[in-house]
Amino acid sequence: MMWPLLMRGKILKIAAVWLLSSALAGCGTISEFFAADSYEAPPAELTEFDAEFEVKPIWSTNTGDGTDSNYANLAPKLLDDRIITVDSRGDVRSHDVENGRRGWRTKLNLPVATGVGGGEGLVVIGAQTGEVVALGEADGKEIWRQRLSSEVLAPAQVGGNSVLVRTADGRLTALSANNGNILWSYQRSVPLLSLRGVSAPVIEDDRVIAGYDNGRLVALALSDGKVIWEKSVAVPRGRTELERLVDIDADPVVMDGVVYAIAYQGNIAAMEIFDGQTLWEREMSSSSGIAVAPRDAVYVSDDQSYLWAIADGSGDSLWRQTLLLRRSISAPTIAGDYVVVGDFEGYLHWVARTDGRFVARQQLDKSAIRSQPLVRDGVLYVITTKGKLSAIRIPGL
Repeated sequence: MMWPLLMRGKILKIAAVWLLSSALAGCGTISEFFAADSYEAPPAELTEFDAEFEVKPIWSTNTGDGTDSNYANLAPKLLDDRIITVDSRGDVRSHDVENGRRGWRTKLNLPVATGVGGGEGLVVIGAQTGEVVALGEADGKEIWRQRLSSEVLAPAQVGGNSVLVRTADGRLTALSANNGNILWSYQRSVPLLSLRGVSAPVIEDDRVIAGYDNGRLVALALSDGKVIWEKSVAVPRGRTELERLVDIDADPVVMDGVVYAIAYQGNIAAMEIFDGQTLWEREMSSSSGIAVAPRDAVYVSDDQSYLWAIADGSGDSLWRQTLLLRRSISAPTIAGDYVVVGDFEGYLHWVARTDGRFVARQQLDKSAIRSQPLVRDGVLYVITTKGKLSAIRIPGL
């Protein structure tokens, strides 16, 4: 079987309409435009191992239609005693974290390609139409909505009475959490060619950290959007637009005053949040994401679906798990003594943090696990692209 892809399994977006039109003249798909890189070897077959424990969901529930899109990541959001989900049609549901039982439900009838945002009593949904809708966390009733300049491709973040939203046109917009009015906007130009998607901003105290498609990481003042510092995580290199892709599509992580970020075809880096000073970096490529155990290790799902453990402080490799090659694994999640990732066939893989060996595996669904699993109070929450949400007790916690 041949496995079609665009840029090693990533979906590309063309910033200029004229380029897209001319590239597609006389051909049926964008993939034909990149014919030299149109196929790759199939995903690795799963290997047998001696499981050290059995993965048993506490509960599972349906959350709607999920998504059939090749790029949408409809990640849920943990808020207080609820986990909030959304499907591709804007069907927003609240579920009890203890048993999965559904609470309120709100149908927005909007096309959605990204996960749930929220905080400070709000649930925030961004749509492909550019609309941003704020619902009450307690009852799901609409509080306000605002239309922005382009489609929303990352979950909105809430903090400091502001709602931060990234759109596909390179714009970061701060909205009032009270009424949705625009407070400020910051924009960077989008390269001619980039991966489909953007990273979500991170709010930390009085700062907003945002990654861009040009490989730059920016720290802005939450109050007015003014630039505090800006650093390169990757520098475009090569002669073709494909070779020069350096998107920061994985969400930055902030812990203990350090910002961790990774770029596609670039580097992973740790920087001081105060001034952006680089503490360490190493070459690595990912658009999926990372998980951080400060002063211990940074776990990375790279663009080949290798799972890495990188020493925090030096960037040295601790171990690399290669047996999930090309299985389109999700961003990793730290779950007690384990690192957990999902794959394109709905398998959940548990890997020992000490040495990277497999310790458990279960297929939760036949559809992909694309969203990074969530952890709270010793429970792992996982959603598949068909909308099946499962809660799993983490061994030892």
